[in-house]
Amino acid sequence: MAHMDLHDMLRSLRVWAPEVTELRPFDPDTAPPTPLLLFTSWFAEAVEAGQPEPHTMSLATTDDEGRPDVRIVMLHGADAEGWSFATHATSRKGRALNAHPYAALAFYWPALGRQVRVRGPVTSAPSEESQADLHARSTGALAAALTGRQSEELSSLEELRQASEAAWARARENPAEPSPTWTLYRLRPEVVEFFQGDAERRHVRLEYRRNAFGWHRQLLWP
Repeated sequence: MAHMDLHDMLRSLRVWAPEVTELRPFDPDTAPPTPLLLFTSWFAEAVEAGQPEPHTMSLATTDDEGRPDVRIVMLHGADAEGWSFATHATSRKGRALNAHPYAALAFYWPALGRQVRVRGPVTSAPSEESQADLHARSTGALAAALTGRQSEELSSLEELRQASEAAWARARENPAEPSPTWTLYRLRPEVVEFFQGDAERRHVRLEYRRNAFGWHRQLLWP
């Protein structure tokens, strides 16, 4: 019965309902020569359109046995150096990136029916830069980093509460306290795809692929 309930719910749902989604026209011939410029423009339009949490993204990695994993993380920046995010080097994703320093990102902005996919090698920033990134964030972000032990087995929520309260106290007392394992990572894009949904299912997919001379652009079948 539960299975049928889920099936019925799935059939009742719509993607890109007109009352919540604006499918804007996208002419790939007018796209800029580099993906960063288009990403910045699309990101600003997602913010303007009221897309909740447009700076969150899926991060896909593979572990040392080649098994894939994916989770939602926060974008910390995007510039000529690459798309950046941060985590503990000792976390599950940190260990995966150490084993295979190559990853993929995916942004989904349903308010505009858009996706952006980014794929490439990942490098870690120096400790000083990683700590500066952490301390530029909120007290809560520092407290979470100081709580540490990310992805380790937890015995109880009470253990988490006690560790978190102690970390919050430390973060408030010393906003510059370091978290040694906190690491800023940068993904240097080799392939970036921009997807614009279309009501007639004629979705526009524009792919930028890095080569020896810069960026090559090509359309993909939807």
